[in-house]
Amino acid sequence: MINWEKSLEEFAIYLKLERAYAQNTLQAYCTDIQKLISFCQKEHILSPALLTTDHISQFLATLYQKNMSPVSQARVLSAVKTFFKFLYLQNWIQENPAKRIKTPKFARKLPDVLSFEEIEKILQVLPLHTLEGARNRAMFEILYSSGLRVSELINLKISDLYFDIGLLKIVGKGNKQRFVPIGEEAIRYVQEYIQHFRNRQKIKKGHESYVFLNQKGSRLSRTYVFMAIKETAALAGISKRVSPHTFRHSFASHLLENGADLRAVQEMLGHESITTTEIYTHLDMSYLQKVIHQYHPRAKKLK
Repeated sequence: MINWEKSLEEFAIYLKLERAYAQNTLQAYCTDIQKLISFCQKEHILSPALLTTDHISQFLATLYQKNMSPVSQARVLSAVKTFFKFLYLQNWIQENPAKRIKTPKFARKLPDVLSFEEIEKILQVLPLHTLEGARNRAMFEILYSSGLRVSELINLKISDLYFDIGLLKIVGKGNKQRFVPIGEEAIRYVQEYIQHFRNRQKIKKGHESYVFLNQKGSRLSRTYVFMAIKETAALAGISKRVSPHTFRHSFASHLLENGADLRAVQEMLGHESITTTEIYTHLDMSYLQKVIHQYHPRAKKLK
């Protein structure tokens, strides 16, 4: 009978090698499963093979009692479902106890979208004569120009810059590659950062290929980018909660507001489903219906 330690170890290998999950996603899944394991150890449930649907319901109830947000509860349940589906397919458990548990539906809270004027305010408060200011201006320009995720930004490499044709090569979720456009203004600020600041840095071994570096010559962390954006927005007098995703959301919203095609925005954001792209935008139902009628083969017959 497989124990918890072995099952989690094999699950992590599966997520990394077969599902090609990014390190942050893999870590989040394993952390959520560890919460379940801690609960089971207190209940003296020594193997996932002994877990029942009622046990999982009790575990979820403890999350609610700890005032965990509905979004976080849903994320934990998603990890649990994936975990037990994996164990079942490996024949390490006879039944999947998570199969009958329904994921609760809830309204997703969208991040604030910045206006173009607010984006400009944030960009203009950065001091371009310093390493930090020039680098952050280049980063923020790319986030708004190309709609990157923060993980895509910090992992961007010199070899991914195709400025001669105005494109970036991005490695997104699941190691999937896509090319996204980058505007002339963003190119200009990135080139200025590279030529006048990055090229003069002493770069730490193993970090030479990354575009954005900290003052010690190492690749930037996600946390740094979050903090830099938050602090810069405060300096610019922006009261909204601003994060790297706010730039991504603003990128998509501004494109669609100005008449861009939803499917083109989907491609640039790296979304597998057009429904996911809709979540990040402010669209009225008439426009969505138009998209469905245009692209869905059966919907065309119903017009």
